[in-house]
Amino acid sequence: MRIYSVRDEMFLPYGHVIENLDIDELLDTLESISPCPEDGTVYVPDAREFSSLDVYTVLKNNVYGGMDIQIGYCSGENSRLNCLEYHRGSEMNVASMPFVLLLAKVDEIRDGKIDSGNVKAFLVPPRTPVLIYETSLHYAPCGRFKTIVTLMKGTNTDIPDISIVSFEDRLLWARNKWLLAHEETREAKEGAYVGIKGENIDIRNELKEAGLL
Repeated sequence: MRIYSVRDEMFLPYGHVIENLDIDELLDTLESISPCPEDGTVYVPDAREFSSLDVYTVLKNNVYGGMDIQIGYCSGENSRLNCLEYHRGSEMNVASMPFVLLLAKVDEIRDGKIDSGNVKAFLVPPRTPVLIYETSLHYAPCGRFKTIVTLMKGTNTDIPDISIVSFEDRLLWARNKWLLAHEETREAKEGAYVGIKGENIDIRNELKEAGLL
């Protein structure tokens, strides 16, 4: 699978690089609080250690236009697609090490399914903050990583109690988190909507060749 750079024009429909953002505090704090498991990933939606940093206010006001946000992290090791999710509101990711994002577009969902052949891979260089648009399907980073995850406040916490009145309601997996799973995954076994057809992409070989695993 070809891996593009987020600096490539191919990335433009999915997100953009945030220029001139001082990320030193974020990454120093991330390094001090986040584990990096060798088997699987750990995700913390909202880590209180980030909320007192100056960059928190910059992200809230400059990047998210004054909306309430949360800064958490996803760390570990991964090479598979497994699922695709989307949120209301864009997601900011940055890390001190390179990682790969597997991305597709919400408008590529057809009849409740998306073909994994539509997924593209993008390399995020070290210390490069990227904003992933809310119309971009994504999931856990690939490689070995400690990655900042900034989202609208409350995202990925307890699912609201709703009645199923539309197709999209079937995808709601957590608060502000709509999920499509591949049939081979733990999420599918736990009841997530199976909405990815085709192979469950695994880029382990590509990651090893790039020195990311």
